[in-house]
Amino acid sequence: MTTDEKYMQLALDLAASAKGNTNPNPLVGAVIVKDGVIVGTGLHRKAGEPHAEVHAFRMAGEHAKGATLYVTLEPCSHYGKTPPCANLVKEAAVSRVVVAMEDPNPAVAGRGIQLLRDAGIDVAVGILEAQARRLNERFIHNMLTKRPFIISKYAMTLDGKIAAHTGHSKWVTGEAAREDVHRIRHEVDGILVGVGTVLADNPSLTTRLKEDYGKNPVRIIMDSSLRTPTHANVLNVEEAKTIIVCSENASQEKITAFEEKGVTILPVRHDSQGLVVDDMLEKLYQNGITDILVEGGSTINSSFLQQGAINKYVIYIAPKILGGRLSLTPFAGQNPSTMDEAWDVEFASFEQVGQDLRIIAYPKIGEEK
Repeated sequence: MTTDEKYMQLALDLAASAKGNTNPNPLVGAVIVKDGVIVGTGLHRKAGEPHAEVHAFRMAGEHAKGATLYVTLEPCSHYGKTPPCANLVKEAAVSRVVVAMEDPNPAVAGRGIQLLRDAGIDVAVGILEAQARRLNERFIHNMLTKRPFIISKYAMTLDGKIAAHTGHSKWVTGEAAREDVHRIRHEVDGILVGVGTVLADNPSLTTRLKEDYGKNPVRIIMDSSLRTPTHANVLNVEEAKTIIVCSENASQEKITAFEEKGVTILPVRHDSQGLVVDDMLEKLYQNGITDILVEGGSTINSSFLQQGAINKYVIYIAPKILGGRLSLTPFAGQNPSTMDEAWDVEFASFEQVGQDLRIIAYPKIGEEK
């Protein structure tokens, strides 16, 4: 690892420590180094608060002059909720700036880097870029598509079963894997299930961690005809906000009854395949949802898969075999005739979590069906 990579990795680690707190903003870390000594560090802690560079320069003070700034994302050059960081960097009189990646936001898109170069500052771009892009995969997706980043999470046995034929699924995985899922819940804006899961399990869909911290994501229920029971746990809006996504022709009487309980109703288009996922995602993004953990059953999973809406897979595999022709698998849908109809993915990581194996994978680029 080169010197630049070493300090950039530190900046990336700082940025990652704020996961779940910066949405809709990106995760950003900054490190200022002078004569081989770290004189300032910072990270963007929360949306609306000072950016990473601001914290780093406050710490560095006069030592920033002639130093090198390492930052995981191009310094912004536009006025948002805070002033542009590129101006701050220029005024601090650093001699060099090392940037992991350009900002995908069209309002920035290289302008911050150019501003610094025009000021005579040496700027290097692309140090640990792949890691930086992975760290901000949600933000990049938001900027390019104006849709939430979708994580499909499911737990299955070694033979690919998520539940017995009766629907019983508690518990496929062990306690450590379930704790890991709650950490992901803390990091996302929304958690989504279908009404079938609500009817079968009556889940709360909240974040429960041993450390007694963590935010509750917005609960999103796909329920085209509003079959969610009035006593369902997800209707307790004191714990977390709940959005029920229904068909545009759902009963107005039912809509009113849910709204009186404080539930947000989001009507979307409906076709022969069910609720139109892209229409739902567009409207959820307009409602401030930047990423969603999909924890639905095989029908919901299949809807997202068939409409090409899954951006990431988090899969837990338990060391057990269930068997059974009627046992449920992660994805339903029509029966493929050949293996050529399979959706290809690329594995990103493998890790043992307690007794279980966690696999992180991504759709293969350019995959279309």
